[in-house]
Amino acid sequence: MTGMWWKILAGVVMAGVIVASFVTPAPQQQIGEASRIFYYHIPQAWVSVLAFTMSMVFSIRYLRSKSPIEDDRAAAAAGLGLVFCFMATVTGAIFAKETWGSYWNWDPRETTVFVLLLIYAAYLALRNAVEDEEKRAALSAVYSIFAFATVPLLIFIIPRIMPSLHPSDSIVDANFKFQMDGIVALILSGSVIMFTVLFLWMFNLSCRTRSLVRKQYEEDF
Repeated sequence: MTGMWWKILAGVVMAGVIVASFVTPAPQQQIGEASRIFYYHIPQAWVSVLAFTMSMVFSIRYLRSKSPIEDDRAAAAAGLGLVFCFMATVTGAIFAKETWGSYWNWDPRETTVFVLLLIYAAYLALRNAVEDEEKRAALSAVYSIFAFATVPLLIFIIPRIMPSLHPSDSIVDANFKFQMDGIVALILSGSVIMFTVLFLWMFNLSCRTRSLVRKQYEEDF
């Protein structure tokens, strides 16, 4: 029952965040109603970075321990990171359509996220291409570590040094001063927390499923 209560509480809080994101004034008046998507786009982007970071950490741990559990965790984190990165891309495209007139403009932020999607899609393709379990885990771990090196470059550095249509001061201004008022910050913070909780729950389920599949495979063979 303890596990059920936190899920119910998380569901109620998430519902509250969703309702608040639509009934309160738009977070950025200059952009208007389209800026409400920030409440979902920003948390999704944050979770994708968190997931790719976890994949890298578990990959390092696998190379040190050679434990298949660490490999499972790295794969689960990378797969979910790809899902949330795709969601961030979709919500970003919706915002682009509403504000710039086109779903895709090859803006630096759109382009770098697209490249990141390809990098981690290749990670999953690599895992499916190698049949030997130990070889697959080792190659995937090395790939994950090198792939993560592109994350700060593609997410934080390149988009900020190149001209972009993307709002650069939606959260902080050029002087790193917080731009959002109290209610907007509260809703966004709640959304970030709930998306993070959702990701961790999905990550736990994925790891448990992989563990059960592994045990079943070992029993059969």
